[in-house]
Amino acid sequence: MSGVRVRDDGPVRVLTIDRPERRNAVDAQTAEELFDAVREADADPAVLVLVLTGAGTAFCAGADLKAMAAGGRTTLSLDGMAPMGPTRIRLSKPSIAAIEGPAVAGGLELALWCDLRVVATDATLGVLCRRWGVPLMDLGTVRLPRLIGHSRAIDLIITGRSIDGVEAERIGLANRLVPPGAALKTAVGLGHQIAQLPQACLRNDRLSAIEQWDLDEASAIANEFRRGLDSIATGEAQEGIGRFAQGAGRHGQDATGSASSSESTL
Repeated sequence: MSGVRVRDDGPVRVLTIDRPERRNAVDAQTAEELFDAVREADADPAVLVLVLTGAGTAFCAGADLKAMAAGGRTTLSLDGMAPMGPTRIRLSKPSIAAIEGPAVAGGLELALWCDLRVVATDATLGVLCRRWGVPLMDLGTVRLPRLIGHSRAIDLIITGRSIDGVEAERIGLANRLVPPGAALKTAVGLGHQIAQLPQACLRNDRLSAIEQWDLDEASAIANEFRRGLDSIATGEAQEGIGRFAQGAGRHGQDATGSASSSESTL
């Protein structure tokens, strides 16, 4: 049986880890399916935003340790697919994690791989693999310090303690905090909001923000400038300036003419 469900909600593709009987823990087959599904979504021009979630009451409880104990093989290679699947892929478009229940160990690393995290107040996040001696190998030790700062990241990494959605939002790990049961709906709605924006400029600015981690300051400045020129060359900026001059985006309206809203946050 497939461990990943794929559905499209307009320009938003929703990938659901579908192993609720294992709290959506990822075995080798599911890791491969996630990897392939993410690559397909990134290559599909009709998909503008990717949402990652889990079936039932869990986002993802990490790697399937029971399957590993029974002899199931997990990919351990520096090249290609990571142990949890897609976490080494640098997407060309935005991604959102919709988190209910546990997002722990490798599941936390999947959430960290996404650009944004919509988190239920009663969700559980943490490096719970610490108690079993299982290391973070899906960029958890890289992305967590960059997202929330070294001190807070080290606290979670070396203690293995869990936090709820409220604390996750307070320390900058959650981008949107929602009532239990509302994470997926909010994430898809946020995806639609993002999909309405001019895409070339959005993607270039997003990639510049990601790529600057690899660069010194001078190189980051040059890279931002280069990507900015790429965006201008698409004509999006000229078209947007024209809409602004004609009155778009005024009196509480967003650039598409819809009323702006913050209903997705508590």
